[in-house]
Order: sequence, then C-alpha cells, then structure tokens
Amino acid sequence: MTQSFANPLVEQREFLAGKSAILIEEKVVFTISGEDRLTWLNDLFSQKLDELLIGASVEALWLDPQGRIVRDFHIVDDGEKAWLITYKTGFAELLTQLKRMVFRAKVVITDCSADYAVVATWDKEIEGSALQWVDPWPEITSGGYRYGQASNEVWLYRENLIPIADIEKVWNHFGKAGTMVIDALRIASHRPAGPNEIDEKSLPHEYDWLTTAVHLSKGCYRGQEAVAKIHNLGHPPRRLVLLHLDGSGHALPEVGDEVYQEENLVGKITTVGQHYEMGPIALALVKRNTDLAAVLSVHCLNGGEQLSAHQEEIVPASAGAVVDLGEFRAKRGKEN
Repeated sequence: MTQSFANPLVEQREFLAGKSAILIEEKVVFTISGEDRLTWLNDLFSQKLDELLIGASVEALWLDPQGRIVRDFHIVDDGEKAWLITYKTGFAELLTQLKRMVFRAKVVITDCSADYAVVATWDKEIEGSALQWVDPWPEITSGGYRYGQASNEVWLYRENLIPIADIEKVWNHFGKAGTMVIDALRIASHRPAGPNEIDEKSLPHEYDWLTTAVHLSKGCYRGQEAVAKIHNLGHPPRRLVLLHLDGSGHALPEVGDEVYQEENLVGKITTVGQHYEMGPIALALVKRNTDLAAVLSVHCLNGGEQLSAHQEEIVPASAGAVVDLGEFRAKRGKEN
C-alpha cells in the first residue's frame, strides 16, 4: 500500500480537486451471480439486498451470532451479478466460508481480484471503469439510524473498478496520490471502515455504522437479535471519537496505540491522519463513559512520546436504548 508519493497535504488538495486518483492495493473484488444472488446475500448480511436496484451503491456488514462485525462490504449489482469490494486481509478464507454457505441456492461466487483494481476518486468516475461504487455516507440510508451528528466535512468518495489491463491508462488522466489522503479525509468525515477500525469485539453501534450499513427492519440475518437488542434496550460499551492531536511534537501515534484519561486506559487508536486544514487527527475507540470534555493522552508505543488529544464526538455516550424501558416493560406485562 502506498501511503504517500510526495507531500500528503498537497496530495489531499489535488485529490479533492479531482486531479488525482488513488490505487487501493489493499482492496479486492469478487462477484456473486445467479438468480438467487440477492436473496442469498440478503440472508447473510446486515443490509437489505433482496430488492437492490441495478446500479445502486450500498454498504453491508457481515456479523457473527453476537452481532460483532466480521467484515464490511461495498456492493453494486449490475442486473446480472453483484459486485462486492472488500479488503484483502483474510480474503481467501472469506471466499471459502461463503462457498460453504451456498447450499442449494443458485449462486456462483467468482474471484475477480486478479482482473480488477480498485481506484478511488473524489466525485468523479473514471472513463473505462467496469462500474463505480458511490459511498452513501454520511446520509442515513433506508432502514438506517444515526446516533450522533454528521460531520460538517463533505464526503464524496468513490471506488472505481478498473480492468487491470487498463490501469496504466488511468494515470494518463490523473495524478497519483497515496492512501494517506483517504485516511485523513475519512477521519475528518467521521467515516468508519475496515479493517483497522474492526477488532474481535466491534459492534456496529460503536461506530454509528447503523447509518449506512444496517437495515433495522429487514428479515432475519446472523447477528440481528444482538443488533436489535443493543439498539432498542442497551448501550454499546465503546464509542468512536475523533481526536485532535497535539501537533507540537514530531511523533504521531500508530494504529493500536493506547489512549488514557489521566491514569486510566480508556481506548485505542484505529486510524491516524495529517489533515491539510485540521492538522494531526485520529479516530479512536474509547469506553462509552469516557468524559467527552476530558483532555486525553495518547501513548505512542514506538516513539515513547505522549500526545494530548481533544475529543470531537462521533458516537454519543447515549447511543442505543431508543425504546423507553418503562413503556417496553408495561407492554410486555400486558402481553403476558
């Protein structure tokens, strides 16, 4: 993965101006074809996919039975097959798992990772792309729910599927930018994404991912009961927060560095960026009850430095519990 070709701040401005594109080497593509493809995907993932319109861009999560996030997907259907974009980590195991779950469904899973590259642009479509995925963030999609306030930053991110044989043609029209650009812009826009944001305990509610990746009214899928229970009656144990980092030092934290409130360990860094306007910023997962007004301390494990960090709320501590508990108990009492 190319982090930066030159100055990442200059690259951000050029990317936002539509002058450059970003080859996302960590992403891969596969397709699901066959007449049952959409109903089969609908049964597996958190998004409503059985009535997916041709050309519509959606996001979906694959959850475990406890409602924890296994992987996120970007999906577009072209009328004959569904195209799925995901990250390369664990991709072979993913395809093996999905093929085991086909059973009698009329679907065919095809690995296209050797045929197509994923190239990101800002509000532009690359000529010759097989298709384009348009990020629905930060809009609340059908069946979704947002706990916090959307960022004021504009987010016009696109992913273009380019035949690998034609990839060099892209650079005849676009300059090259590195993936540090996406990191910084994504942080500023409060945008969660795998794999760095996801660990073995991740719940969609902790990231406000119900906004675009979960349909709360669709039929049964793995993890649905856990998602509904936390949304209606509980609170996720952690929350995603944007950290404005002290930029007076030379060090920046890395993914996994620890976040403290005074002497108490409250979370970890998930993404770090140097924004062309905001300066050094990061996404972090912190405990739900972490004081939003507190100045936090990030411990850089490699450099040994400690950076102070001011929080910008993404997911509020009140996330979840949208059902009035008194009314819920009264209703259950009447039913029983």
